[in-house]
Amino acid sequence: MDDNRQNMNRREFLKRLGLGAGSAVALMALEPLNALAQDKKDGKTADNRMTYRVQHGSGEQVSLLGFGMMRLPNNQDEVNQMVDYAIEHGVNYFDTAPMYMGGQSEVLTGNALARHPREKFFVATKMSNQNRRLWSFDESKAMYERSFERLKVDHIDYYLLHSIGGGMESLKGRFLDNGILDFLLKEREAGRIKHLGFSYHGDVRDFDWLLDRQEEYHWDFCQIQMNFLDWRHASLRGGRRVDADAEYLYGKCEKQGVQCVIMEPLRGGAFGRMAQELTDQLKAVRPDDSTARWAFRWVGSYPNILTTLSGMNRMEHVKENVETFSPLEVCTEAENKLLANIADQMSGFPTIPCTTCEYCMPCPYGVDIPGNFAYYNEAVNSHVLPLPDKSAADFAARKQQFVDGYQKALGDQKKWAYQCQDCEECLSKCPQQIRIPNQMARIVETLRGPRI
Repeated sequence: MDDNRQNMNRREFLKRLGLGAGSAVALMALEPLNALAQDKKDGKTADNRMTYRVQHGSGEQVSLLGFGMMRLPNNQDEVNQMVDYAIEHGVNYFDTAPMYMGGQSEVLTGNALARHPREKFFVATKMSNQNRRLWSFDESKAMYERSFERLKVDHIDYYLLHSIGGGMESLKGRFLDNGILDFLLKEREAGRIKHLGFSYHGDVRDFDWLLDRQEEYHWDFCQIQMNFLDWRHASLRGGRRVDADAEYLYGKCEKQGVQCVIMEPLRGGAFGRMAQELTDQLKAVRPDDSTARWAFRWVGSYPNILTTLSGMNRMEHVKENVETFSPLEVCTEAENKLLANIADQMSGFPTIPCTTCEYCMPCPYGVDIPGNFAYYNEAVNSHVLPLPDKSAADFAARKQQFVDGYQKALGDQKKWAYQCQDCEECLSKCPQQIRIPNQMARIVETLRGPRI
């Protein structure tokens, strides 16, 4: 009787996702999707309890909300308070990297977590050796060892090859030819790394190459960018697909039995700046829910996801996100269709696919690259751009509105797109593969005109 009820629950879950019974998702061993399952068996109530997923192999319960530590306030007390609240409310996955905040993120994270029992948290960090001068075994190993010191731990729960997707030359130079991947595999065997994986950006051939060797490397997890827009509308760059749709990435991970850690569920905050007519469609269904809550619910509805990272830098972010995941309410089939329709509409907006990660910074000429792109995208979403034909009656007014807004948003002229010298230093750093100098030229062209 109990088994029949469990099977019915699984079918109902798939139905609410809008997936057929023959879907690959149905073939998975759907462990309890959150800690509520055990409470229900024990006859307990667990309202307002964090949702958890089970790590394959280890059986560890990982909070479906993960704390991304990339944009922390540079204030230890503030970080401590946010981490304390997160842990108190069930968050146990904390993601950082040596390159975040110039290494300060690992320091702040380590100091905050060290005040809690080690069994209360899982810490994730990365081999951030993207710069060619760090490709040697010695430099990469030194980065790995510094992470232990900064994080104040004797083992790292989740360790990643950071930002895979720069092409096979980069993959081989950073991890294969120098022997560092072999070293990390041995570190996992020794227990200093509990789970080994990689984060993916860019060239899908690198992603395929690593996952196709699952029998050799036994990846424990893979970090991918996934949200309701990138599910089927990942960017086309240079007329050819470089970055695969999230649907492909998720599907291949699932097929290989590799759980996903999700980054950019809000697409770098873009969903918080959606066009008003799109936001209104969501408000008509759930008036009290933010677009962020919609996005998190959509991502968390997929069962092969281990945790969903949110880059939280204010206490109000932590509180709202904890509430969303405590427990997570799975999207209905109708809600999935609505979000797919909104994604189709968003894909027609000529925005720049910048997630404001700031990997491209600092610019040697002082250009505020993310700031320029953020303002441009805001102008598109508010329908200031694209500008009408020059003969249109409102052309001059619309262009002046763009120019005035740009000056206000960017402030110091040293940050303006005009300062771009097309040096291309930023190109290899951008995980979204944006042709940044080209986009700066596009902004400059739009700015040319009255009072600028």
